[in-house]
Amino acid sequence: MMKTVIHKLPKLLHGGDYNPDQWLDHPEVLAEDIELMKKAGVNTVSVGIFAWASLEPCEGVYDMDWLGEVIDRLYENGIYTVLATPTGAMPNWLTEKYEEVRQMGSSGVRNLSGKRHNFCYTSPVMREKTKKIDMELSRRFGKHPGVILWHISNEMGGNFTDGTCYCPLCQEKFRQWLKNKYKTLDALNTAWWTKFWSHTYTDWSQIHAPAPHGENLLHGLNLDWKRFSTEQLVDFYNEEVRAVRTNSDLPATTNMMGFFKDLDYCKFADSIDIAAWDAYPEWHSQKDEVDIAVWTAALHHQFRSLKKAPFLMMESTPSITNWKVNNIQKRPGMHELTSLQAIGLGSQSVQYFQWRKSRGSFEKFHGAVIGHTDHGNTRIFREVSRLGKRLHDISDEIYDTCNQPKTAFVFDWENWWALEDAAGPKKEMAYVGTFLSHYKPFWEMGIDVDVVPMEDDFKDYQLVIAPMNYMYKPEYAEKIRRFVREGGTYVATYFSGLVDDTDLCFIDRQPLDDVLGVSCEEIDSPNEFYKNHILYNGKKYDTGDLCEVLKVADAETLAVYEKDYYGGYPAVTVHTYGKGKAYYMACRTEEAFLKDFYGDIAAQCGLENGLTDRLPYGVTVSRRENDEKALYFVQNFNPAPVTVWLKGCFENIETGESVSGILQMSGYSCVILKKQIER
Repeated sequence: MMKTVIHKLPKLLHGGDYNPDQWLDHPEVLAEDIELMKKAGVNTVSVGIFAWASLEPCEGVYDMDWLGEVIDRLYENGIYTVLATPTGAMPNWLTEKYEEVRQMGSSGVRNLSGKRHNFCYTSPVMREKTKKIDMELSRRFGKHPGVILWHISNEMGGNFTDGTCYCPLCQEKFRQWLKNKYKTLDALNTAWWTKFWSHTYTDWSQIHAPAPHGENLLHGLNLDWKRFSTEQLVDFYNEEVRAVRTNSDLPATTNMMGFFKDLDYCKFADSIDIAAWDAYPEWHSQKDEVDIAVWTAALHHQFRSLKKAPFLMMESTPSITNWKVNNIQKRPGMHELTSLQAIGLGSQSVQYFQWRKSRGSFEKFHGAVIGHTDHGNTRIFREVSRLGKRLHDISDEIYDTCNQPKTAFVFDWENWWALEDAAGPKKEMAYVGTFLSHYKPFWEMGIDVDVVPMEDDFKDYQLVIAPMNYMYKPEYAEKIRRFVREGGTYVATYFSGLVDDTDLCFIDRQPLDDVLGVSCEEIDSPNEFYKNHILYNGKKYDTGDLCEVLKVADAETLAVYEKDYYGGYPAVTVHTYGKGKAYYMACRTEEAFLKDFYGDIAAQCGLENGLTDRLPYGVTVSRRENDEKALYFVQNFNPAPVTVWLKGCFENIETGESVSGILQMSGYSCVILKKQIER
């Protein structure tokens, strides 16, 4: 099992973004902050994320003494630094002198100076200036005993537009990228099916990035532009890492942003040393917390799965955000619960944006540990301090453990891009929503999962589920064929296996027809006037807005449609292939069916949470383990108390008490139980 690579501080990290550059004219603030950090149990802060103008106030003139003083004083007080490169926000001297460093939108208009993430990934000037300041940071602080990790840029690609640059430099780089990929225009024209609407390219110079005032309906073009944009940012990230490594051997990461469609985060996996993401769920925004807890848990799984190792929750808020329709405060207990949710799912940190609220500008009312007034005498500060103590007390018990799921969900960014661009059978194909609806039963059962792209080899799993796997990349079908043949269980759904990696439809047959034992003859997207049902195990369930009509070769029918012209046709099938089984779900269904169906699948695969046979509504469990012990994070997302019936005897790692039979839990709480593993 891989472990976190932050060797200089082998503890759970507690802290967050700290911006002392905003307070350089208030020297008393640093002294106060350090004392408050110590009271709150903070052992790590991220520094310098948006500090370029303070670090290099004019071109080639570096002022880093203030940063050195901050890092020194933090370290002297037992607080370590995650040191950022400052490319998330550029100084005005840079953007005004060198126009090419600023992004150009898809309309062909170059952005003005300002905002964040406004840099061109291709610009030689931007790369040169970035390299220089990164190398200077490395020279000054790369070997400082208090610096433990490089934080490369910030939320890469997260501009306030679509986060992509369309300037002439990027366009020319894109054409070169296409030449390297396709070699000839004939190959490109075939892959993109450019004879459609007579758009055949006869010269590389005719190719432009997709734009609203130009070509944006060639799906192969759209897909390759997104791939290129991701590769450019990964390359930019790698250049920054090479720069900071000139005088340092520290690990590096960058903070990612959940289901951020513009970037394929899986492509960063080989470059980052540890995965990190910024978690901002909309707690208290629905009738209960379950769907938000499911969304958050799925993303924790996603980022842990990038490296199949512990990750960092690089940002969260102890209170509110400032960009939602209603920025509701976390109710008492919710901050502690959601922080431990992250730890239970593999995080090695609880970090905040931000430590201290800024006095002005866009994020002055974004939540923070320290507010504008009262400072350490607030409910938020007390809750953060209580969590800090708790993380300190449990750190040694938890640190060298991680989740080891036997179930994998296939979630693939390129599939997402292609599916949402498909132009039929629905305008909105809802890939993320579909994935979450299939994941939710596992959250309710307390069964951990990995979330992997199609490039995974799947050898470590018993069960693989691939909702709406529209695109099959090269070798994917053969890997699934081998997985099932050797004893694995595979679940595929409607609208799967229709196109190859250039978004061209397969002709004659779906590549996994032999494994699934069925093929799709047609797909319907019924409206409210054509509602249907399926019958499964004697129960009736509503169908949704996608229903396939199947041809069955040699699969067994498990559920059938109730009516309409496909009444009596198979809706859910299973096919034995080699030593394993492949299930096919031909339609969207209501939540109740997914819960029952996946409950049956989990039982057949012998998958369970190891704690209890049935969890109350709103309660889940995640499991971290090593060779000696298993830790169960039992989480109650209900505001009211609940009772959990346990099978077996466990130890509460915080009280040392033995727990068996029943576990009483208060509202919005997490209890961590331990059981020794017998080998």
